[in-house]
Amino acid sequence: MGKRKLSVALQRNIIIGTVLLAFPATNLTSGARAQSPKGTWTMEAPLPSARGEVAAVALDGKLHAIGGSVNGKAVPFHDQYDPATNTWRRRAPLPEARDHLALAVAGGKIFAFGGFTASVHKGAGTDAFEYDPVTDRWRTLPPMRVARGSAGAATVDGRIHVIGGRGPDAVVVGAHEVFDPKTNTWSEASPLPTARDHMAVVAFDGKIHVIGGRFKGPVQRTGLHDVYDPKTNAWSSAAPLPTPRSGVAGVSYHGLILVLGGELPPDHTFPENEGYDPKTGAWTGLAPMPHGRHGFGGAAIGDNGYFAGGNLGLGGGETTDQLIMFHLP
Repeated sequence: MGKRKLSVALQRNIIIGTVLLAFPATNLTSGARAQSPKGTWTMEAPLPSARGEVAAVALDGKLHAIGGSVNGKAVPFHDQYDPATNTWRRRAPLPEARDHLALAVAGGKIFAFGGFTASVHKGAGTDAFEYDPVTDRWRTLPPMRVARGSAGAATVDGRIHVIGGRGPDAVVVGAHEVFDPKTNTWSEASPLPTARDHMAVVAFDGKIHVIGGRFKGPVQRTGLHDVYDPKTNAWSSAAPLPTPRSGVAGVSYHGLILVLGGELPPDHTFPENEGYDPKTGAWTGLAPMPHGRHGFGGAAIGDNGYFAGGNLGLGGGETTDQLIMFHLP
């Protein structure tokens, strides 16, 4: 890295550290342990193209940022980030432009489901695609039964669960469909107890956690926390998200399930970073992001969590190319 690029990187890291000092400790409510926020944030190399409503997953030690929205239009962009070199490179685009995708990884491949074709929440689809990083190619899979965007997806025992979302009529759904990559077939599972979208869907220790979300607009946010057990095909309730919100990113990291960000009209985006410990059933407040945001994606790679793109303002406002990294000792 040249001196100029190194200087820019250092400046960005310093800026992040300075901003963190300005944020007060997260004000947690029911089920949370009161303590000083833990963890640090740094700014990494920005996305090649700023965009909101982008999804992201990690595969083979690299972050893939897929789809998203630019100026109210869905895009097929697919960018891959390598933490070892702090660089991005373009990969094969989605077969069709989509934002609000549900992504999952299984068998060394990336799977993308549903999504919208335009803002706001228009053109929900049943599409399903598979990406092979070896050939850098996508292929079309059998479609889902229920058309939806802003759903969530998680993999347990090699099978991918696509849960919740918002349909073509802008009404949220509780649909729960399961894709088996080995047989290339779909099946149905017990639906989400309370239909919603824009939530975090994270697999942890053989179960799937569906946290937060909204029922209609972002004002109708919820802290609901539902847990699905594939072995019994049944749902149970867990400690609610301390700060109810939607448009969040969720990842499994350091033995915790992190739920970050969100939006709330008329003028607020959430910097909150709250972690749930499935072993104790308790939430804790972690160091907040350097700026509130929503419509972004993230994943854990090694000892760090990486979060890309999104909107710093409400709706499609203040689209960002930022890639921020969270580290918890």
